[in-house]
Amino acid sequence: MEQTGDTKQPCETLDDETLFMVSQTFKALSDTTRIRILHLLSQKECSVNEIADELSLLQSTVSHQLRFLKNLRLVKFRRAGTTLYYSHDDQHVMDLLSQAIHHACHD
Repeated sequence: MEQTGDTKQPCETLDDETLFMVSQTFKALSDTTRIRILHLLSQKECSVNEIADELSLLQSTVSHQLRFLKNLRLVKFRRAGTTLYYSHDDQHVMDLLSQAIHHACHD
């Protein structure tokens, strides 16, 4: 298999673990609330309250979705005092999301 600039080897086989992770990634991107959260986090780092305010969501909804995204390693957080600030954690998935948005908006 020929490589094009990337030094990492692509997955040669689709084992069960790889298939599961791919399906979980697409599951994460299949929910409109998670898409909105990831899109916001692609633009800037935010606290739960900031996400809830900007997207007009309940704080409990945001926390639930962030927990799901964090378990898939799609978002990460840093602590500043008692506040957690979230940002995206996987540029590959953000590129996929960006491409899907571009595709949906393409005339």
